[in-house]
Amino acid sequence: MAKALGIGGIFFKSKDPQALMAWYQACLGLPAEAKEYASFAPATMPSNGATVFSPFKSTTSYFAPSKREFMINFIVDDLDGALKQVADGGGTLVGDVQSFDYGRFGWFIDPDGNKVELWQPTAAE
Repeated sequence: MAKALGIGGIFFKSKDPQALMAWYQACLGLPAEAKEYASFAPATMPSNGATVFSPFKSTTSYFAPSKREFMINFIVDDLDGALKQVADGGGTLVGDVQSFDYGRFGWFIDPDGNKVELWQPTAAE
């Protein structure tokens, strides 16, 4: 049986893709290899990080206040610093930072109205 080996990309529509990409590059340091996209090399993933694929029930409020039917999650190396950069760049922080045994999470709404989750994994022991 053929198997999926990972997430190959996240693709979505934007009213101004280059402006949104530039915003993410400025606020979260996404690789600036191109104006249209960023790619993350596996070597940049923390040893305790993972890419998760998880459908949610259609009635979930987890993506609120965004009206979108998806949410992007970025792994970050400094959650508090990343949230400050996002807020300084005009993003809207939503909710309180939450901590779990596998890491800390924070959320924001980007200039296009997408809810984005930031995850700082707990340091590997």
